[in-house]
Amino acid sequence: MACQLDGEVELSAAVKIPDRLLKRDQERVEAAERRKEVQESQTVTEEKSDYFSRGFNAEKAVIESLLSICSNLDRDKAPRVLEEVTLKIQQLQKFFNDSVVFLTQYELRQAQASLHTLQSTLDEKRDELLPKKKFAFRSRKAETSNSKATPVSTDSSQHSKSDGGTQDARSAELHVADGNIGAEQCGITNVDSQTLTMSAEEIQQRDVLLTHLTNCKVRLLGSPSTLHIKHVRDCEILCGPVSSSIFVDHASGCTFAFPCQQLRTHNTTDTRVYLHVTSRAIVEDCSGVRFAPFNWSYPGIEADFELSGLDKDRNNWTLVDDFNWLAADTHSPNWAILPESERRSSWD
Repeated sequence: MACQLDGEVELSAAVKIPDRLLKRDQERVEAAERRKEVQESQTVTEEKSDYFSRGFNAEKAVIESLLSICSNLDRDKAPRVLEEVTLKIQQLQKFFNDSVVFLTQYELRQAQASLHTLQSTLDEKRDELLPKKKFAFRSRKAETSNSKATPVSTDSSQHSKSDGGTQDARSAELHVADGNIGAEQCGITNVDSQTLTMSAEEIQQRDVLLTHLTNCKVRLLGSPSTLHIKHVRDCEILCGPVSSSIFVDHASGCTFAFPCQQLRTHNTTDTRVYLHVTSRAIVEDCSGVRFAPFNWSYPGIEADFELSGLDKDRNNWTLVDDFNWLAADTHSPNWAILPESERRSSWD
């Protein structure tokens, strides 16, 4: 009887041991597969990063070469080359935007710095080779559809008043002094305490400049090519989708809302930005800048998104680089996320 029991125990043990071994072997196989997947994923990421670096640097070299020869071109050829450079920078920016997900923080900063340098050099070359004619601010009044626009001074103290209020400055444009419209740029300058609106027909795919504004509300309906905001205080500026970059410099106490490919903000304090950005936002020499997702809308904004080429479903509004803050493991004190309880939901 004892022998029979011993035999059954041995048989039971013989059955259980292979199960444990099988389970342990299965765990080893699964662990090996996980390590393999991690290695393959890392290899793919490294390959993508190498591909990006090679492509980005090659295109950067081409752009730098084009910029270097611009000064030697005559006035007829220079605009075409500058236009080609502008297009190439936009394409390079899109290549960067599409590669953000697998780039390291160092690679992101290096690429953004390179794009910033290229854009700055392009702006300098454009100012050097295509100097802007002197312009004056004029406004078309909206009382009658066939009323003729008359030039007015850029000095805000000279703005006329009507009905005990401010001048109707809708459809404001920057014009050269001889009365010809500056085809590449429009905007508003030197205005205090007014509500201003520009239509899509006026600004569509043009550079828009807003400068020296105080206590103004500005609505830009349409899709500018670029938007420059300089020397503004206590203003509310809302803009439709901007195809490339928005540049903000010397703003204080303002509220902005706009979609764009890239935002570059300098010398700005105590400002709220409701942002839709498909690459990243950059702040430099700023403090008290707070970000929230873009939530302004107007009739026709869907068509303007299509025209701008921006991806409406891709918004990196929380990805902000502070060029004055180098501690990668600590959040910059110069910008923050605007709490939901403080965000505006209605603009009209």
